[in-house]
Amino acid sequence: MSAAMNNQEKQPKQTAQSQRYHRRLSSILNLHDFEKAAKRHLPHSIFSYIANNAEDGRTARSNSMSFDTFEFVPRTLVNVTNISQKTTILGETCEAPFGIAPMGLAALSAYRGDLVLASGAEQSGIPMIMSGSSLIRMETLAQQSPTAWFQAYLPAGREAIHSLVERVRKAGFHNLVITVDVPVATNPDNNRRAGFSSPLRPSIKLAWDGMSHPRWLFSTFLRTLVTHGMPYFENNYATHGAPIFSASVNRDISDRGGLDWDDLAYIRDLWPGNLILKGILSVQDTSRACKIGVDALIVSNHGGRQLDGAVSPLTVLPRIVDAAGKVPVMIDSGFRRGTDVLKALALGASFVFIGRPFGYAAAVAGEDGVRHAASLMRNEIARNMALLGITDLQQLNSDFLHNKRSQSC
Repeated sequence: MSAAMNNQEKQPKQTAQSQRYHRRLSSILNLHDFEKAAKRHLPHSIFSYIANNAEDGRTARSNSMSFDTFEFVPRTLVNVTNISQKTTILGETCEAPFGIAPMGLAALSAYRGDLVLASGAEQSGIPMIMSGSSLIRMETLAQQSPTAWFQAYLPAGREAIHSLVERVRKAGFHNLVITVDVPVATNPDNNRRAGFSSPLRPSIKLAWDGMSHPRWLFSTFLRTLVTHGMPYFENNYATHGAPIFSASVNRDISDRGGLDWDDLAYIRDLWPGNLILKGILSVQDTSRACKIGVDALIVSNHGGRQLDGAVSPLTVLPRIVDAAGKVPVMIDSGFRRGTDVLKALALGASFVFIGRPFGYAAAVAGEDGVRHAASLMRNEIARNMALLGITDLQQLNSDFLHNKRSQSC
């Protein structure tokens, strides 16, 4: 009887929250709108950390401009009454050709953010990659969402690598993503100007930033402290990591410069599941990774957060697809529209991952926001497939694109 009463008491609260989220989401018509809403909801320092681009933002601009290089060449008079965007990647059938990219510190912008992203993704029929720089234990997420993938920033030393990989295996993950484009921490100047530092340093400015955003302060930050205590970096090593205010955070996130291809081969021997390499931009690295035996690649420049001036993934995608042969090539960095996804698929990508917009969605409206973001993208893809004159993504190829830099269609 007590349990039944508790459920009855909880239900109105959940309904009221869903109604509030529905009001917030009614004006969210595309993924760009989530960014605007998150900018209002989040403290400036937290929003800026998510939105940050390295140095002068050249890489981020290049990512956005790369989609403008290609124009669609649609087919007409095609019966498009039945459209399917189901996609199979690494043996898993997904409801759409995109998933959620790994995002560190998600629990700072949304309460239990990693769990929210994983649950929203699972309900939407798409994969989510948990970040190694998360503040929630990987075991907790794997138990809730067994289809989630795990992305690791590998520590230095074979013993530490072995222990971390073994922990990921015991947690129950089947897809291990190794990010290789962060041998050192990025230039922190933009984050520092915004009031965000690593480690976080209490200050009057940071305190006012939180107090001036009470909805985030009470529903995310204080709720986390009261319910779960001080957040820690839980998954950089096989053991408990450093708290977000600890000076040892920098050691934990910068101890990656000694990793090399021999370490990747070592991990390939250790890891029994699918091994995915994230951060590939060159044909040479593609060939070397395939020889070692990776199961898939993610072409990525970290969304413009690392090396400023790096080439956009879409630009090098066709060459990497050719070099990879039968190894699936996925892609991320800068995707915001269904048309962006379709252009990547037409150029040979097997799958697309999207990061920041889903982080904003989780911050603004929790699981409802994540599901809404996924629904917006699915609807855009389905509509644009019909306008292109295709009913299945397998029909898509480079013949549907015109490169504006070339001379003719």
